[in-house]
Amino acid sequence: MTERALSGPHASTPAELKARIQAERDGAPFLLFRDDQERQVIAQLDEAAPRLTIGRRPGNEIALPWDAEVSRVHAQLERVGGEWSLVDDGLSRNGSYVNGDRLSGRRRLRDGDRLCFGETPMLFRAPDAAGSLSTAVVSTGHGNLPLTETERKVLIALCRPMDASAYAAPASNREIAAEVHLSVDSVKAHLRAIFERTGLADLPQNQKRARLAALALVNGLVRRRDF
Repeated sequence: MTERALSGPHASTPAELKARIQAERDGAPFLLFRDDQERQVIAQLDEAAPRLTIGRRPGNEIALPWDAEVSRVHAQLERVGGEWSLVDDGLSRNGSYVNGDRLSGRRRLRDGDRLCFGETPMLFRAPDAAGSLSTAVVSTGHGNLPLTETERKVLIALCRPMDASAYAAPASNREIAAEVHLSVDSVKAHLRAIFERTGLADLPQNQKRARLAALALVNGLVRRRDF
């Protein structure tokens, strides 16, 4: 089995990034993946339904009819106590994977888990609506935000992996430092300044970088030609 890589060559469009930001803002858990035409799919999980099926058969709630490596009914998502679990207790022919590990039985899912069914990778998101990017930040037209030349280079380096893949995380401080020839501490200082000016400074630490990268790509702070 050759799994399609999460970090493949497909570049996210501004419309796709906006759809992802909106899904995060809505606060409901969802699955993010691409179909056989490389179109982004955001499958919101119905919290009124205690159980959803994933499989090749069109009647599944999460249907993957194009993937021959996926069983007709491959796995289940179950909601218990407000949290979602993935269940594969022998339903599938080729197994289900969470963060690279083959699932045996049941596993509670956490925000950011990477799932794979057959050759179709997915990202599980359970965003906290209170921590999502505010409408005010998205709509303020940051394309005119003043940046120094160095800050702009740092921002471009931060966004580079997300332009290359819908599923990639922003670049790490070490990766940015290597690209723009700065120390890691200098990169951190420049990012702190940008967080303050874009209204992201008060977000949880594990959300700031992804929000800034999405904001920059959606609002034109960083454009495709910059890569």
